[in-house]
Amino acid sequence: MLDILYQDEQLIAINKPAGLLVHRSMIDRHETQFALQMVRDQIGQRVYPVHRLDKPTSGILLFALSSEIAGLMTEIFTARETQKEYLAIVRGYSDMHQVIDYPLKEVLDKMTDRQAKQNKAAQNAVTEYQRLATVELSYAIGRYPTARYSLIKARPKTGRKHQIRRHMKHIFHPIVGDTTHGDGRHNQLFRDAFDCQRLLLHAAILGFVHPLSGDSVLINAPLDKSFSHMVEMFPLKQRIN
Repeated sequence: MLDILYQDEQLIAINKPAGLLVHRSMIDRHETQFALQMVRDQIGQRVYPVHRLDKPTSGILLFALSSEIAGLMTEIFTARETQKEYLAIVRGYSDMHQVIDYPLKEVLDKMTDRQAKQNKAAQNAVTEYQRLATVELSYAIGRYPTARYSLIKARPKTGRKHQIRRHMKHIFHPIVGDTTHGDGRHNQLFRDAFDCQRLLLHAAILGFVHPLSGDSVLINAPLDKSFSHMVEMFPLKQRIN
């Protein structure tokens, strides 16, 4: 059973676990469980995804309960009329605050995007982040005697594929557990020392104006046990509420 964070007659939001696909994909043909089907079976009616969340990312995933509402919500997301906040643990001590304005090339899949234009120009992409806490661990990595990490809150202003992950790599603070854009040595440390097998990126907050009622909706998603355990490494006075 998936954790339902919000539900009314038009919308439903769940707390997607890390590692769960939103819907069936040719890329992961071996997978047998998908959020879309699981939500449909859990509430007994058809649902329509209105945005995407990477397979390894946990957190808020919103569905519409009709195609009409899905269209209205897609317009809201496309117009960037949403409040989105993510939590992440990254390598190193990041800046206290930074706006990453760095265009990103569209990520194409060899199987599903064979007909897509291969040489499209990079798209505008902006991510703002704030450092919440830092920690230094007594583990030697490479030529460094200790390992340093930052807990950050990221606010993507655009919605490019893997945007936060690619932007954090661009500024040399990759997200821990990212096997595509991260640092394998730090990923291995977290697996070996803490049994942390996941990407440490979580969609924590989603806010928007309801397309029918006009009410402000603010959805919060709690961290899972694995991510919460990693947050506990950071000094108590610095941690998130």
